[in-house]
Amino acid sequence: MFIHGDDAYDMGHTVAGWSGVAVATLGSALCGLGLIMTSGPLVCAGVGVLALALLTTWALHLAGWGKPSGPRPAGQWDWRVRDTGARAGHPGCLGCRLAGRRGVPHAHPAGATEPVGAERPVTASTSA
Repeated sequence: MFIHGDDAYDMGHTVAGWSGVAVATLGSALCGLGLIMTSGPLVCAGVGVLALALLTTWALHLAGWGKPSGPRPAGQWDWRVRDTGARAGHPGCLGCRLAGRRGVPHAHPAGATEPVGAERPVTASTSA
């Protein structure tokens, strides 16, 4: 039983998220060290590393190592599962919109997982 109930949300533990946090932690430490040592260049270096954390997280998100917010089947919760809908973009995602991806709502089949590196086939759909 999860604290949020049995239909708990995936809390977003992804390769993109953890990588961004690791780089941002380093940037924050550099900024803090620069403040303690009253070193302007060290603070600027820390701010640069923080910008790198943002770009790293965004690039990994667009590569499919981030996930959209909202509920997903438990099979999609593992941080090593790539998001198959990243190429089209996530609906309502600012990062995807900035990259020029519109984001079409898609549903994940219950319990479906995709191995790392597997490609999603592109199919044409027609509306009646």
